[in-house]
Amino acid sequence: MRISLLDRSRTRAGQPDAEAVATTIARAVAADGLGIHRFWTAEHHAVPGIASASPAVLLAAIGARTSRIRIGTGGIMVPNHRPLAIAEQALLLEAMHPGRVDLGLGGSLGFTAPIRRALGRTELGEGEYAAEVEEVREYLTGRGAVTARPRVDPPPMFLLAIRDGLSLAAEFGLPAVVGGSLLRDRAAIDRYRQEFRPSEQWPEPQIIASVEVSIAETANEARELLLPEAWAFADSRDVGEFRALQPVDKARRLLGAVTNPKKARSIEGWIRSAVAGTTDEVAGELARIAEATGAEEILATVSTYDPEVVLRTDAALARMQG
Repeated sequence: MRISLLDRSRTRAGQPDAEAVATTIARAVAADGLGIHRFWTAEHHAVPGIASASPAVLLAAIGARTSRIRIGTGGIMVPNHRPLAIAEQALLLEAMHPGRVDLGLGGSLGFTAPIRRALGRTELGEGEYAAEVEEVREYLTGRGAVTARPRVDPPPMFLLAIRDGLSLAAEFGLPAVVGGSLLRDRAAIDRYRQEFRPSEQWPEPQIIASVEVSIAETANEARELLLPEAWAFADSRDVGEFRALQPVDKARRLLGAVTNPKKARSIEGWIRSAVAGTTDEVAGELARIAEATGAEEILATVSTYDPEVVLRTDAALARMQG
């Protein structure tokens, strides 16, 4: 089982945004030394709690400070960019860090209506996302209407299983990154494998299971470490933004003051969806997920207020690889 990491450059209460970016880079350097397979960065625009709006720019810095680990976008949101620009960024990264770059693509629009307007895309018509994903691939492989440069070997493409991503991944012959409730949808995953059309880069289907992970000395402590992100998730439904992570004690107090039953159920559901426990418990659950889905790889998101806890969790995850 390969272990990879997805990092969103989460900001923390009382810290400047630039510190979140520096923390992401330092984490990637540590992951490189640990033998983690991939390190992916995410794209979120104008979200106060997330400092990474440009995965490609961040990956250029990470690639310069690492030597072995694969680096990639998890993902670039296709509706926010022109396909040529996406391909050019990926090819430039590949030229700088040959053989280590992954291009993960997704279909989400901006988080709120003002962000979508600022990005110039408020909705997607039927078939537009699929057409633009294919256009990205054409530019990567030198088959586009113009020649994207630099001309280097195209980095591998992956599709996040959002906006019909599983069926598109099967149609285009691409690996699929599956998370959330889709991990429990065995029928959808089986259909992806059955309908997969082999491509030049990927002769076989591939599933990457994306999960939220928390590891501590006890299962209860591991669940406590999830509270800062659980609060940000719940609060985002009310305020339209992911706020900076709060310390565990403050997040516990904030969550304890929730009186809305629907919001409370949402919080509890988010915590239950995470894989949390001791090292052995998490290793067992990740192995179960891999077996149930046929996933060859776990893409772990580890997020809590204390960056040192995140690094210790990454180290524990690295030891699970086999």
